[in-house]
Amino acid sequence: MKLTRKLLVLLFVLALVAAACGGDDDSSDTTAAPADDGGTTETTEAMTDEAPETTEAMADDDGGDDGGDAMAPPTVDVGVDLEAGTISIGMLSDLTGGFGPLVTPIVAGHEAYWGNVNANGGIHGLQVELVVRDTVYDVTNHVTLYEELKDQVVAFGHSTGSPHTLAINEDLQSDGILAIPLTWYSGWSDPAINANLLPHGAPYCIEAMNLIEYIYDVAVESGIAEPTLAIASFPGDYGLDSMEGAKLAADALGIEILHDGSGTIIPGQDLLPVADAITGSGADMVWVTANAPTFSEIYGAAIAGGFEAIWSGAGPTYSPAFLDSPLADALQRDYYGTFYLSPWGSDSPGMQEMMGVFAAANPDAPPTDFYGEGWVEAKIMHEALLKAYELGDMTQAGVVAAAKSLEGIDFNGMAPTETYMGEPNDIVQRQSMIFRPDAELRAAGGTGTRVIEATYTSPTAAGFVFEGACFEL
Repeated sequence: MKLTRKLLVLLFVLALVAAACGGDDDSSDTTAAPADDGGTTETTEAMTDEAPETTEAMADDDGGDDGGDAMAPPTVDVGVDLEAGTISIGMLSDLTGGFGPLVTPIVAGHEAYWGNVNANGGIHGLQVELVVRDTVYDVTNHVTLYEELKDQVVAFGHSTGSPHTLAINEDLQSDGILAIPLTWYSGWSDPAINANLLPHGAPYCIEAMNLIEYIYDVAVESGIAEPTLAIASFPGDYGLDSMEGAKLAADALGIEILHDGSGTIIPGQDLLPVADAITGSGADMVWVTANAPTFSEIYGAAIAGGFEAIWSGAGPTYSPAFLDSPLADALQRDYYGTFYLSPWGSDSPGMQEMMGVFAAANPDAPPTDFYGEGWVEAKIMHEALLKAYELGDMTQAGVVAAAKSLEGIDFNGMAPTETYMGEPNDIVQRQSMIFRPDAELRAAGGTGTRVIEATYTSPTAAGFVFEGACFEL
């Protein structure tokens, strides 16, 4: 029986890899051309350490894409060259590491967004250039690449990974540079940590609270009087922050946890014991926090052994490519997913705008929900840069100050509104989008993400008071 299960799991994983290679992960090139074909992403010349100065801007009279009157050129230091008419934004991106299949389309979303902005006048005539580096999801690489770029860019459009972002966070604060973390670590709720960060989306532990309560209600409605739970995750912030949220939800709802596999999912190791522990628990519900390849191995082994339950997991655990694999039928039966914004193909004005840009600039781009994450990150940075220009200070420190004064960033229904002024518990995002996998939507040219709750907040998540990170690194 063991041999049979291992063969089945191998087939699942191979099928998933084949699907992913032909679909959502279409590039890992750190110098990929922007979606509007406006040129390649390249490293710009490093700025000098001279005192900030004001130079005459090469701007059009209407102020660029915001439609305002002409404004006096701002003070600048690093990453904004008024004479050349450019703004350089750094990207510390995992393109070929464990989350590469997700981050690559996120970077493409940035490229599409800024390509569209540049084509419509830029920021008061200044053209935005992305300086992309592949961190390979390695903390040491992340720090090294930050040091390389910090004297070239005005801010970092994203920084993949919580430990990675924390590793540069002290330097971000001492250097006075802004970054958008591509991570939903609950520690970003702490003002002492997020002084130079613009987080967005529901933190991992809030996400878990929302989904645990949602699938609990599904289980009860299906006739299970007292649903039980099994949990398993990666070690570290992503996995254990999520597990704390799952445990808090279980405690609030009186759910018995039959198996606690927090931190037991180790990529590259034999995951059959994890699957066997979940299966052996007999739990009615399962919450997993991992990446797509490891989840496919665990889930494939569990269903090959005849186990059925309601499954769910943190956003990066799931991949739309699963619907092109042997897992498709079982997932449509078992899985409830979550993500941080509306999926490709949804009817929100923000998503329709993004899809229109992609259709015009890169019509052959395969659909993926992760383009939207890049678009949202870029929108946040855009608002920060516009505000900095308006305030007359586009120095690195000026962009940080402008960003921290932003209120009510509206994504036109694509993602929940974000605010960066006020009390920490008022600012933190608590909404989740909940979906079911749908192979018919996938076959029709979408990603197969069928939204069932666009803006769900569980009572547990709504009432949770942050006094720091759910899990402290």
